[in-house]
Amino acid sequence: MKRKNVTVLGNVLMGIGMIMMIGGIGFSIASQFPKLNVPEYMTYIDLVSIFSGAIFWLAGARISGREEVADRYWWVKHFDKRCRRQRHP
Repeated sequence: MKRKNVTVLGNVLMGIGMIMMIGGIGFSIASQFPKLNVPEYMTYIDLVSIFSGAIFWLAGARISGREEVADRYWWVKHFDKRCRRQRHP
């Protein structure tokens, strides 16, 4: 795949993951209201959607290459000589 297509695919997966996580949190809050009469077997759907949304989010970040940027900045911050604060002798 071309880099542009891979980036779009990663962004779509990250968007799906975000929607799933927000939906799971919303369903979790909504299931606490007794007037909605949510069946007992559907109470675990909120947990499944939050965790599956996180997996989609991480897969999208991996595909689009966004996690490497964070790793690079972490590496620069902790191990680059130009970014270290050293006292001069």
